[in-house]
Amino acid sequence: MQEGKLFNGKELVQLKNFLEFMGLNYDEGIEHSVCLFNDDSEIIATGSVDQNVLKCIAIHPDYQGQGLAGTLVSELIQYQYEHGRTHILLYTKPINEVMFSDLGFYTIIKTSTVLFMENKVRGFTSWQKSLTEETPVCALNSKADIGCIVANCNPFTLGHRYLIEESLKQCDYLHLFVLSDKRSFYPPDLRYQMVKAGVLDLPRVILHKTSDYIVSAATFPTYFMKEKSVARKANCELDLELFGRLIAPPLFIRKRFVGTEPTCKVTAFYNQSMKTLLPDFGIDVIEIERKQAAGTVISASIVRDCIKAGNYEAVRSLIPENVLNYVLMKGGGSMYESQKTGSLKKIFGPYINSSISSEDSSKEKSEKEQALFEMVDDYIEQA
Repeated sequence: MQEGKLFNGKELVQLKNFLEFMGLNYDEGIEHSVCLFNDDSEIIATGSVDQNVLKCIAIHPDYQGQGLAGTLVSELIQYQYEHGRTHILLYTKPINEVMFSDLGFYTIIKTSTVLFMENKVRGFTSWQKSLTEETPVCALNSKADIGCIVANCNPFTLGHRYLIEESLKQCDYLHLFVLSDKRSFYPPDLRYQMVKAGVLDLPRVILHKTSDYIVSAATFPTYFMKEKSVARKANCELDLELFGRLIAPPLFIRKRFVGTEPTCKVTAFYNQSMKTLLPDFGIDVIEIERKQAAGTVISASIVRDCIKAGNYEAVRSLIPENVLNYVLMKGGGSMYESQKTGSLKKIFGPYINSSISSEDSSKEKSEKEQALFEMVDDYIEQA
């Protein structure tokens, strides 16, 4: 057995060749792999991890029926638990359904090419139930005109707000699904809080967290690789079939709104796939022209670039006022550390007063800066 955070060199080539022989592709998002070898140092079985997803699991035909799947899955689950992940998803071929059912996994959905399972007997159904519980009774009506938006909101911008407002003009209620995947500049809970603040005055918007079931490492594995130029083709069929067959019907969703996508090829491909696949489930896909500022489409990526560059005035022009605090003070990565006290004072001048003076000693300045951060944090929590 050989384990590694990431295989590389000749070992990675050997792994890719084995997967190709087994009719699988090596996913670029893989963070950890386990391989089993025979006496000739040839791979006879392998499995990998991407976030909380088990994938690329394959056993050579000559070695099947020897309990190797149990060995692989046990090792991979142990790795997941060591990393604090208890809800584990499985992404494999439909032919493996019985084998993985015997190993404690439960089918969520099966297409002609993909089997999607999880290790919780009622994981998906519990989440599905939470969606209806979050929905007003008057919106659970087959006669109502129900729409939806699925968005990452990384961060929430005036562009998102515009898309929501325009969508509301074409439906009675709008379900807004905020992605829960953690591979974003802002963590999922913070993005959810941004959106919640951003739509607070829109009572016909129904807010949801997507958990692992919409645009996640399992349902749409290439989505979050788009900025790394790794995704050659968006693998989104499973995501859309899961949405069309199991998520939309109980909520009576018949419209899915998207913004036009002039730059990102992966998102553009996803939009086109929606137009092709979702009508088969009775869902119309409606594209809305993106909002612009100074002749440029407002995008979350532009906001992130401005934040990284410290251009907070530009950020202010692209973010709803009541969301700005979350965007500037609670960001992901190194953004929090990179903000300077001077910039904070400039941005939050109307709300707080710092007594930091150029004559303060280093210790006094440090103490006052910390107090400033705490005051702004308190303000954000109360906003």
